[in-house]
Amino acid sequence: MSPSAGGLVVFLLSVQVIQSQDGWRVNYRQTDVCAAKGSTVYISCYYTYPPGIDPSDIKDRFWFTKEKDGEPVDLKTDSEYSGRVTYRCYSNSRSCYLLITDVRESDSAEYKFTFMTNKPGEKYTGSPGVTLSVTGFQVQVRRSDSTWLELTCHSSCVLSDRAEYYWYKNEEYIKRGSSLSVSSGSTDRYYCYLRGSYSQRSPAVYGPQRPSVSVSPSAEMLEGDSVTLTCSTDANPAANYTWYKAHRTSDPHLLSKEPHLVFSSIQSSDSGRYFCTAENQLGRKTSDFISIDVKYGPQRPSVKASPSAEMLEGGSVTLTCSADANPAASYTWYKEHGDSPRASGQIFTITDFTAEHSGNYYCEAQNEMGRSNSTFRLITSSEKGGSTWSTTTTVFASISAVFLLIIILAVLYIRSH
Repeated sequence: MSPSAGGLVVFLLSVQVIQSQDGWRVNYRQTDVCAAKGSTVYISCYYTYPPGIDPSDIKDRFWFTKEKDGEPVDLKTDSEYSGRVTYRCYSNSRSCYLLITDVRESDSAEYKFTFMTNKPGEKYTGSPGVTLSVTGFQVQVRRSDSTWLELTCHSSCVLSDRAEYYWYKNEEYIKRGSSLSVSSGSTDRYYCYLRGSYSQRSPAVYGPQRPSVSVSPSAEMLEGDSVTLTCSTDANPAANYTWYKAHRTSDPHLLSKEPHLVFSSIQSSDSGRYFCTAENQLGRKTSDFISIDVKYGPQRPSVKASPSAEMLEGGSVTLTCSADANPAASYTWYKEHGDSPRASGQIFTITDFTAEHSGNYYCEAQNEMGRSNSTFRLITSSEKGGSTWSTTTTVFASISAVFLLIIILAVLYIRSH
């Protein structure tokens, strides 16, 4: 008998296990079988029955894993095994083989053999049966030192001592053996195969590709919104992610060691450039930068006057309004109690200043996110100076009157003597 092409055949050649009762008996050659996914498995048994039963009395014999209403279900009738199960039974030798091709991990189960005669109720099942464990292959990665990694082809159960592994790099054969040493940071893909199972191989192991970064929602970001940045890449073993915010004058600031960077209420201070790294045992890659631009309304404006807020009549003054906003704000100037704007733009200049120009001015900063304003007082120095001159004149006049009175009194005193 020959296995299907390219399939690994698992033969059971261990010590017999006998299940018997009153002349009824089933001998299993092995009770535990480990098989590679995609391989072909043979499970065999020998059976006997009491004297007086003729081989022609054996009505049916089959293998099963499930029961329905207390009765075994023939494996050939199970849709999960359709086209993959064959029985080879021989009456003379009282032996029966179960052949399962292209075994799957879902085939892992306990397999039992049952046979029955043409007399009602005359049957026997060998129990416990044979436990089949179907394993896939995985490449385990272990760091040997700072430069080298050791790759090991691993299965979840113990295969035959005769199992031989073959290693491939980017689809090209490189060596035979259960382990392979590769340099850290390699960008190649490594697989292992089990001898005779060339249709089945382990998943590849490889370092991360350059990560991609996405932002949600992708629309315009407003201050207070919830925003999520996501870092993703293709890697096996799975990559670990780290998020950073870039700074012009210092090293990047580490923010998170998760694939998602979440701003539950994003602020203007969160604007900037971000990037992520993806890393596993085989290597490390860095994403491109993503820029975050948070929109917000104008903060309270500040106003500066040049040369100062105290003006001489006939002079000129320049007022400058500024407010932090994104997008940039537009500016409008008003005078208190005025009905219409006095000027537009960030800079407002008043020439030939007079007392009538004195008063409270305010500028309004506005963008699509909102508006804000600030007041500023301008006065003429003639107002302030006039008050000073009046006070000085009064004091000088009082001093002069006292002097004159003293002189008159002195003259009168001299004449009287």
